[in-house]
Amino acid sequence: MTTVALLLAAGAGRRMGGPKALMRPTTGAPTLLESTLARLRAAGLERAVVVLGAAAEEARPLAEAAGGEVVVADGWDEGMGASLRAGLAHLRATAAPDVDAALVTLVDLPDVGAAVYRRVLVAADGGGPSLLLRAHYDGRAGHPVVLGRDHWAPVARGAHGDRGARDHLAAHPPTAVECGDLATGDDADRPDDLTR
Repeated sequence: MTTVALLLAAGAGRRMGGPKALMRPTTGAPTLLESTLARLRAAGLERAVVVLGAAAEEARPLAEAAGGEVVVADGWDEGMGASLRAGLAHLRATAAPDVDAALVTLVDLPDVGAAVYRRVLVAADGGGPSLLLRAHYDGRAGHPVVLGRDHWAPVARGAHGDRGARDHLAAHPPTAVECGDLATGDDADRPDDLTR
């Protein structure tokens, strides 16, 4: 099974004081964009599509230097739905026929690392284009989500505002992959979580 990474990194991070993709856990550390791409690579994902929006021109060189393939989402300020639609449209247009799935993750999950991505990928192995998986943290649904290729078009049709794939996943419950022993899965959404 071939899986590509789809990293959603378009948000403005208004509560954070700037785009989350450009935030750093500590002064001098890599940005969340750079560290997430490094973790995806460490997990064995050879191709990573990065969806940018806010501060796209500032973030683009960081994404490309880290091996990311950049897509800029029109209407990114609408919410996660626009980013997901843009990323899935790009994958539908460019993915080789042997690509079965996309591992969708967010840029603002500082403790979700390569071990989580690897566990989800192992669970996905052999699942094919109809696969749906979702990481759980002590029973709570989170990211990443693995969307088999058969789901890309319907997820994109239903992705609006900040809902992303929520409605599709409610109608087609994914298999849970418990990762609570590896991370909290919490996003960074308080100003004291990160630094610019």
